[in-house]
Amino acid sequence: MLIPFSVKNCFQLLCNYKVPAAGFKNTTKGGLILQSISNDVYQNLAVEDWIHDHVNLEGKPILFFWRNSPCVVIGRHQNPWQECNLNLMREEGIKLARRRSGGGTVYHDMGNINLTFFTTKKKYDRMDNLKLIVRALNAVQPQLDVQATKRFDLLLDGQFKISGTASKIGRTTAYHHCTLLCSTDGTSLSSSLKSPYQGIKSNATTSIPSLVKNLLEKDPTLTCEVLMNAIATEYAAYHQIDNHINLINPTDETLFPGINSKAKELQTWEWIYGKTPKFSIDTTLDVLYEQSHLEIKLFIDIKNGRIEICNIEAPDHWIPLAICDKLNSSFIGSKFCPTETTMLTNILLRTYPEDHELHSKWDILCEKIRGIM
Repeated sequence: MLIPFSVKNCFQLLCNYKVPAAGFKNTTKGGLILQSISNDVYQNLAVEDWIHDHVNLEGKPILFFWRNSPCVVIGRHQNPWQECNLNLMREEGIKLARRRSGGGTVYHDMGNINLTFFTTKKKYDRMDNLKLIVRALNAVQPQLDVQATKRFDLLLDGQFKISGTASKIGRTTAYHHCTLLCSTDGTSLSSSLKSPYQGIKSNATTSIPSLVKNLLEKDPTLTCEVLMNAIATEYAAYHQIDNHINLINPTDETLFPGINSKAKELQTWEWIYGKTPKFSIDTTLDVLYEQSHLEIKLFIDIKNGRIEICNIEAPDHWIPLAICDKLNSSFIGSKFCPTETTMLTNILLRTYPEDHELHSKWDILCEKIRGIM
């Protein structure tokens, strides 16, 4: 059953409160089940951060359901250029987010359920949570063959991944979150998570590709709503609590003081791209110009999302070395992103206002460079 979650029916939290004690309170005995009314990935990730930072979970675990509009979520220590097709995502309006937990990259849309299990550090048990989900699935459809793996994935029929796991362990609290594929757009999932970028050298955590399948393909009655209710029922029975799913608004500062600043931080370029572990790109760009094929050698070092070293080598007869040197030096310290690259190259082009042939070559070169960003 869904009930609204407001200040009047808040639960009195026994927590070490680090913010004004105006909102989120919890007097429930044994635990709580929440569901976000937002489909914004940054707002929902901010809820995870807020609960982790401010709630005393001793004897009061929390299960949090959330779904997002199309987005790709990378792990804390991952490289987005290595993990996904950023150009396609920009074209399709698919958001990119970096979460605070480790693990691999996942695609979210409204056909995917996200579940976050909050506990104390002592009670943290990923396998226990996954087994709870399996019991819930079997309660709805006993014929389902779903098993938890040693990697803390859920496999359907022994081969199709329907859930992946990540977690964050703090000093006293922890959370384990996982996905559950119900009716996700498989085409968008596979195309978004296929990086087209060549020549990347990085020590960032890399994802392991897997065969995936939607539960709805197995049984058309397994909708997101049915699955969430089944998991809530199993969770409530396991923890001996009320099985109400409490609806929350992640932007409500009366419930979660300071939460909007957390959501804003998660949307910043500095967090999403700037937290990427140092990496380099060493590649060759193929350019077609007036029926001639040219090779442009490119080496770039990127740290904190900004270019530290840039070496673009074009044939001297095509673009003079002095101009390439200017381009290289102008990129140093700039963000490794197409918007900033466009701005910098346009500024540099103004120093050669009458050279239309150079402008044409420059546009081709810069379009190629933007293509790897």
